[in-house]
Amino acid sequence: MQSTESLTVTSRHFGEGDSIPLEHCLKNVGGDNLSPHLAWTAPPDGTVELLLVVEDLDVPLAKPAVHCAALIDPAAGHLEPGVLDAQRPATGLRLLRSTIGRGYHGPGPIKGHGPHRYTFQLFALAAHVDSTPRTAAPARARPRTLLPAITAPVLARGRLTGVFER
Repeated sequence: MQSTESLTVTSRHFGEGDSIPLEHCLKNVGGDNLSPHLAWTAPPDGTVELLLVVEDLDVPLAKPAVHCAALIDPAAGHLEPGVLDAQRPATGLRLLRSTIGRGYHGPGPIKGHGPHRYTFQLFALAAHVDSTPRTAAPARARPRTLLPAITAPVLARGRLTGVFER
């Protein structure tokens, strides 16, 4: 996925490279598993859909673990805390499968494994994911199948990285 423009992604809960507050982490580490507030600059003209992918870059696997994947109406402009909940997703939001399941799954790294970086990546797409080849059922596809199959041009992209350690 290549792009020519940048989106600036921010959160009221943490800044670039800062620690992710415990309330946004998994319940088994003492958190509330509440997705954080996210905001971004306006996507470029021609944006049909936004793709949000949240990954743990430091998981001890061959590829990063996808903690959340969602398609967002480009008119949204931001996500309030908790709207990535699989039981109560916000209007204009379609939750896709992640490595862990559907919806937001906050940080919960292995105790003593060191700091883990969690990237909140946002892609401005020029076409709906539904209309791309090999993605007839994007809501059911696994991230390792769906993400490489997206052929829609990426008009802009941005990321926000937070850190959590147990």
